[in-house]
Amino acid sequence: MAESIDRAQVYFIGAGPGDPELITLKGHRILSQADVVIFAGSLINHDLLNYCKPQAECHDSAGLNLQQIIDLMEQGIRAGKLVVRLQTGDLSLYGSIREQGEELGKLGIGFSSVPGVSSFLGAASQLGVEYTVPEVSQSLVITRMSGRTPTPERESLESFAAHQTSMAIFLSVQDIGDVVERLLSGGYPATTPVAVVYKATWPDHQTVRGTLETIAPLVRNAGIRKTALILVGAFLGDEYHYSKLYDAGFSHEYRQA
Repeated sequence: MAESIDRAQVYFIGAGPGDPELITLKGHRILSQADVVIFAGSLINHDLLNYCKPQAECHDSAGLNLQQIIDLMEQGIRAGKLVVRLQTGDLSLYGSIREQGEELGKLGIGFSSVPGVSSFLGAASQLGVEYTVPEVSQSLVITRMSGRTPTPERESLESFAAHQTSMAIFLSVQDIGDVVERLLSGGYPATTPVAVVYKATWPDHQTVRGTLETIAPLVRNAGIRKTALILVGAFLGDEYHYSKLYDAGFSHEYRQA
């Protein structure tokens, strides 16, 4: 049984990576009942707004600052309306929900989060790959290069590259040349495979594949400057080992070899 909706709080919903069908059932249910929808217009697929009822107030937040967004939320809540903040991918990655929650808290307004499918998951499904390949990589680093929003010094691309594990690099494709230099400096071999996925799961998605040695000019020639993920690591290569989970000679709690 679906839980009841509380109109006294704002619902933050992860819209998914682009494909409108990749919103969760819960996210769809709440969005379809919303009276006020504040959506990240430069990032989400606007087809998601087709799930809204015709009379819903839909506000594009691309040109709004934090206070203007909070004002819209407060006005809706005070009027007894169901308010939804629709954000790209999953809220827990580069979602900026904490600052919005902090400001709502000052007004005595709570919020609830509905997780979504992140673009790094959409990109992997589009490529048909796993980030964790037995005996090749069992870890995934999700990060971004320092830019207008700085990253802690200990979280540099070079330090992560030293592990030579799988990496999904957000918000950095505009500096692909610098990214490559830093990854090579950190320890990845020049032959490390790379995939740059533009607008994963969108109708106009595009994938460029190469190695750290070749990827930068390929990306520039493809005209990719934003809205793309850089995926790096041996998980994209040919080496693969079958897992023990379904190995007939491997015993575990539910099966005897």
